[in-house]
Amino acid sequence: MSANCGLYLRVSEMLLIGLLFTWLIPQNTEAVDISLGPKDNITIIVKQNAKSPSSSCFMCVKNDCKRTTLTVTDGMSVSYSFTCPTPEKYYIMEIQKRIDCISGTCPFGKVNLQPSSFPGLNRTFSWNITTTKNIGLELSFSSPGLKQIESSYNCPDLVTFHISTSVDTSSVSIGIFCRNGTVSRIKVQGGGVVALHVPWNENVTESGLSIANRTAIKRLCIIESTFSRETSVILSSANYPLGFPDDEIMTWQFVMPPNHRASIKFLNYSLPNCVKKDERVEYYLPFFYSSAEVLKLTDRQPANIANDFNMTLANCALDNTNPGALSLLFEVVVQPITSLESILYNVDLTKNFDFNVHIRKKRVVGRQYAPLCLVCRTPIECEPELSLPGGKFYKISFLCNDMESFIVTAEKDIACEHLRTSQIKNISITVPPTLLILPVRLETVTWNIIAANNISAEIRSTSLNLQQDVSENPCDTNGSGFYYDIISSNAKNTFSLGTFCPNGSIEIIQLRDNVKIVLKVQKNVNFSIPKLDLHVSIIPPIEEECIFTVTPKADTTVYLRTPNWDSGVPDYVTVSWNIGIPEKQFANFSFAKNKMDITCQMGRAFANIEEKKAKGLDITRRDDELLPGPSQLYSPFWVNISNCKPRSNHKLQLQFSLKFIQVNSDLTIIVVAACVAAVSIVLIIGVTICCVKKKKKEKHPAVGIYNTKVPTEMTSRHGFFRKGRKKNESHVYAVIDDTMIYGHLLKDNNGCPSPNVDVYQPFEGPMGDAPPVPPINFPNGSTKDETREDPLALSMRENELYTINEPITKEPVENEDTSLSFVDEPGNKTVPAT
Repeated sequence: MSANCGLYLRVSEMLLIGLLFTWLIPQNTEAVDISLGPKDNITIIVKQNAKSPSSSCFMCVKNDCKRTTLTVTDGMSVSYSFTCPTPEKYYIMEIQKRIDCISGTCPFGKVNLQPSSFPGLNRTFSWNITTTKNIGLELSFSSPGLKQIESSYNCPDLVTFHISTSVDTSSVSIGIFCRNGTVSRIKVQGGGVVALHVPWNENVTESGLSIANRTAIKRLCIIESTFSRETSVILSSANYPLGFPDDEIMTWQFVMPPNHRASIKFLNYSLPNCVKKDERVEYYLPFFYSSAEVLKLTDRQPANIANDFNMTLANCALDNTNPGALSLLFEVVVQPITSLESILYNVDLTKNFDFNVHIRKKRVVGRQYAPLCLVCRTPIECEPELSLPGGKFYKISFLCNDMESFIVTAEKDIACEHLRTSQIKNISITVPPTLLILPVRLETVTWNIIAANNISAEIRSTSLNLQQDVSENPCDTNGSGFYYDIISSNAKNTFSLGTFCPNGSIEIIQLRDNVKIVLKVQKNVNFSIPKLDLHVSIIPPIEEECIFTVTPKADTTVYLRTPNWDSGVPDYVTVSWNIGIPEKQFANFSFAKNKMDITCQMGRAFANIEEKKAKGLDITRRDDELLPGPSQLYSPFWVNISNCKPRSNHKLQLQFSLKFIQVNSDLTIIVVAACVAAVSIVLIIGVTICCVKKKKKEKHPAVGIYNTKVPTEMTSRHGFFRKGRKKNESHVYAVIDDTMIYGHLLKDNNGCPSPNVDVYQPFEGPMGDAPPVPPINFPNGSTKDETREDPLALSMRENELYTINEPITKEPVENEDTSLSFVDEPGNKTVPAT
């Protein structure tokens, strides 16, 4: 009884151990059988995937489950299974077949997948085809052919061909390919290896590979690409990007469909270090050249090729010490021929020597697909961009389905070094007519006016005038179809005067420094040349950075703003507007805001409004003061704005408007009456003053005494005198009493006549056209030099007129010289007082 119990326990333990083993290592219920014939020349290897090994999945052969590699050769039959439900994660299969084309008959025709029914694993079918070195093996691929990709890319369905050959003992990769492409045949020298990678979930039953022929090719390989429609493909040299073999050659044959053209575009390449010959690219274009056209990789490659052609890449003999690497990645674009391609456009720049024309493709935003668009100077010399220097005649054509993809820009330099020899006077700013007949849009034309330091430029629009682009009156609403950007620059500043278009009030713009005028054409707008009414002249230098001459039309509203609106007026820059008044009109002037909104760090900013007439309106405001309110002006006037050096993040931006209104009869009567009343008041005051003075003369006759203690040196602040001493009238006395007679003091023993006495002459002449001189900004931030406050200079600074109307009372000084010396009088000397 005890023996039976012991046997029962041992059997129970064995059953429990078996159940436990079955639970720990579950068996795959489906087994795979492999059976190879004795002459199949096939080797099948099932092994662990090096990228994802696992200790929990085993392969079982004859109930022996372990992590192992299974190798099946000719004449063997094997059955295997796995202990995990997802063996494709951990194991791969390689099916290697040897095809001998040296000793035996080469098996031409389709290459079968043998065996093909292996589910559940990622498989690699490889065919190692051997021939002699001088024999080229032609491999054909069923339609739709193969598509080459770079080594870092994957095919969409993960079905991948890897084709390689050998040079001596080294393996050379011809390329990696996906299905559904244009590569129809590949010829390799000395045999090759074709590997087909199939993922575990793809049911591939045919290889798509055929052995077509054996011919001598005398080069590494030939790749044939057959095109049937509009497309683009990317191809690369053998062994890309590691380097093409030393002193080798490979060729691409391109078969073109009818009514299509091809273009070659090099995407990337590297050059080797040669000791013999040179690396090169050769093209055989039967309809263009009778022999091969040899080019460098750095040359412009042909395009607009309408027939079948060949392209060959040849390497040189490399330097063994520093070989470098020859590699090439390029694109072939095939497009249908359009009717525009047969049209040749004449670009006549023979009379425009200083013009440079540039035709290019618009930049595409984002990664959207854009067909290749080329511009051609010859039937095959085409490129995405084309520069045409002035002074020549060109015939060009376009290889593009969409002409809106192109734009044309042009640029011209107008330079002047000396004002006396300058021929730049009233030169018309025009666009060459030849640019307007092209089927692509003219985007910009730029004129660069380059002048010396002592020369300024003037832009004039006599018939249309210019309108400044402001938000209240934008340029895109005037219907002209184009506008100008005007930019001024010097060694320190570059700022934009603004955007301008025709049909405005600005007649003249004068700029002190170099000028750039950019004509910009709005999209899909055809404009005619006569509309471009703009002329340029070289003029003597001006003090301000720019002066605008505004000639407004009656009953209009004009909006003007300071230059460089987005960034603000540059530091210490002065801008002036010379504004006219239409006949029988007056202007309502107003700033868009009531203050400058800046804080000056150095100097002061000023805004000045000054009528160009005697005793006219003259208003000046500093940066720390409120701007003047709306004003009415009846005479031409100046607006002058000068900037200081503001603190950081502050911009001087001022905009003002001018509304011109008809002067009615009632208003005229009121103005005349006011003027008569003002004149009457002045006369009454004048008579009263004369009477008072007469009484004073009768009581205390005033005698003028020359005081040598008063400083007579001219103040150093010459900036406040607009004219020189000899040219202005500052020597005319405003008031001289008739009792101030010095003649008897100046008579000498010889009986010289009495000197001429200056008399009061009121100024009644016209005001000048020069803009008002802005107040001077001193380094201490003030507008006056506080280190020299001469009383006489201050009185002269007010109106440049001397006033002597009070007698000088002082105790007589012995031997004091009270004489007046002649100034600039022939025959007399000035004797200094002692």
